[in-house]
Amino acid sequence: MTSVVVGGSQNGVMSQAQFRAFQAGRPDHERWELVAGVPRKIVTTIVHNIITGRLVALLSNALMEQDPTRLACPRPGVELGVGGNDCPEPDVAVFDADYAPGQRFTSQCYLLAEIVSDSDNQTVPGTSERWIEVKRRLYREHVPCEAVVVIQEDRIDVLVDVKTATGWQSERLTALDQLMIMPRFGLKCSVADLYRNTPLTLRQGTGKRL
Repeated sequence: MTSVVVGGSQNGVMSQAQFRAFQAGRPDHERWELVAGVPRKIVTTIVHNIITGRLVALLSNALMEQDPTRLACPRPGVELGVGGNDCPEPDVAVFDADYAPGQRFTSQCYLLAEIVSDSDNQTVPGTSERWIEVKRRLYREHVPCEAVVVIQEDRIDVLVDVKTATGWQSERLTALDQLMIMPRFGLKCSVADLYRNTPLTLRQGTGKRL
């Protein structure tokens, strides 16, 4: 994923209201998000989109069995309510299946996921934090959120944060045969399932992908 950062309003910082007004004037196919008052346009790679689709499919199938009152959706607009100048756009979110026709944003997400590329590891202008660090923190601060998933698109690396009664617990998965188990969402899949049909699961010497 690459991104284009644009100037905000006064002092280069844009509020949520200013960002939504700016966003409304952009073409529907464009993806924009606001982090620490800095708006940026998101452009994704094929690998990024494949992994996003895989995670949505895996979560959707699991939720149909575990909890059909929730659904998985790619790239939803979210209003997390955690700051005056943040409107992040996750790659995948789980929220209530009861939504209104024409609804663009949701304010209650139970799982938030990011597929990370080089641009997400760049520092947010005016801060000392990387884009992905800020977004992960914002997601964990979102009160209804029960899980955060951060998937690297250039290597086998999945970071899973799960909220427990005593706080957040994190696990990093770096092998294709490791399992990602999230009982609250009915999900049990291998890391290979997330990376299927990407160059990272290319079988050496066969030219075939897992």
